[in-house]
Amino acid sequence: MQEIRLYNTASREIEPIVPHEPGRITMYTCGPTVYHYAHIGNLRTYIMEDVLEKLLVFAGYDVKRGMNITDVGHLTSDADTGEDKMLAGAKREGKTAMEIARFYTDAFFADCEKLNIKKPEIVIPATSCIDEFIDLIGVLFEKGFAYMSGGNVYFDTSKVDDYYRLTGHSADDLLVGVRDDVTEDENKRSKTDFVLWFTTSKFGEQELRWDSPWGYGYPGWHIECSAISLKYLGEYLDIHCGGVDNIFPHHTNEIAQSEAAIGHKWCSYWFHPRHLNDKSGKMSKSKGGILTVSVLEENGYKPLAYRYFCLQSHYMKQLMFTYESLDNAASAYDKLLSRVAAVKAAAEKENAAPDEERVAEYRARFIETVGNDLNTSLGLTLLYEVLKADLDSATKLAVIEDFDRVLSLDLTSGEPEEEPAAEDTKRLEELLVKRAEAKKAKDWATADAIRDEVKAAGYMIVDTPEGAKLKKL
Repeated sequence: MQEIRLYNTASREIEPIVPHEPGRITMYTCGPTVYHYAHIGNLRTYIMEDVLEKLLVFAGYDVKRGMNITDVGHLTSDADTGEDKMLAGAKREGKTAMEIARFYTDAFFADCEKLNIKKPEIVIPATSCIDEFIDLIGVLFEKGFAYMSGGNVYFDTSKVDDYYRLTGHSADDLLVGVRDDVTEDENKRSKTDFVLWFTTSKFGEQELRWDSPWGYGYPGWHIECSAISLKYLGEYLDIHCGGVDNIFPHHTNEIAQSEAAIGHKWCSYWFHPRHLNDKSGKMSKSKGGILTVSVLEENGYKPLAYRYFCLQSHYMKQLMFTYESLDNAASAYDKLLSRVAAVKAAAEKENAAPDEERVAEYRARFIETVGNDLNTSLGLTLLYEVLKADLDSATKLAVIEDFDRVLSLDLTSGEPEEEPAAEDTKRLEELLVKRAEAKKAKDWATADAIRDEVKAAGYMIVDTPEGAKLKKL
């Protein structure tokens, strides 16, 4: 096994990963709240978590990974303000909460499949663990960390010695979480206390409710990840993953309640990829239109071109999305597929065995490179170095196949798009100019006719904020 180093949010340093059990890593991923489609900003986080898991396996570790599915009402505030996301989804589409949950769970994993994101071996819907949530809350009561107020059960953060250690803040610097507004709740003893179980709620029509020792109700958001992780991955978790907006309050609260229950340190490493932004700021569903994998496909982009786009940047940097930048990534990805296809054809023609010593050498370099805080950008650089290296085709192909076990770009099976001939390119670009002029003049008939002509030539016109683009059909 080779050493993997990772930035740990808890220590604010890049550290070597040393699992609790030698050679075996437990890994937990905060899963989606399944009330709508995942947007590509959400999926950037899951892509980077996927790369981390595959790199660990590639380096020789036995990885056991779990993920929750939030299919119980997700409130945007412990003060019972905002909206219940599952309830809002059910109202929006005229379905039950469970129908919404099943549909968008399937949609999420369909998007993951398109992006070559491996499904964790353990995927647990929150609604299947209500007994576990109740049991964990009962333990917190027994140990003096929980109290009832106003009909709800709260966690008492004043009993925690270092509540803010994940963020490095103090009580005077109380952060307002992206998904959880810090608002005044008269039932709380302290402003940082959070709900473990709701029995009273402004959502009187709440569909999903269960009996409990504290009354008929439903769990708070934070308790589900702790209970699911403790049940399926044990009391010593190696790596916990999630978007940067989960650091506070969600992951902060997970640490507080988990360690209060088990009485010792719970998780060693915290992995938080940064946001994907567009020109208006962080992508979110609350802005209205959702940029999804399906939207990218409708606009003529391969899902793996988006994965390549994400791998070009370090996960700790905020990534700016524009269609122009995605065009550049898609073009680079197609050229990469073409180069790999040429290597594959040469290797099949030569029909020789790869040089296993050189393959092992590059494998070690790749793990060392990407394993230095998941530097996928340098991993791609090393891939291009291999393509240029003085190696026989069989060895190149074996190395590329090795790298792709982590990058998951379908390098040896993907098909590049055909480049149009120069004369076709010039004619199509002229048609785009004429169409733009027709649209400006509101000559919709001419604009539609040009679109049909371009389509007959085997291309589609995609209107983007950066202008019209051509995509191969």
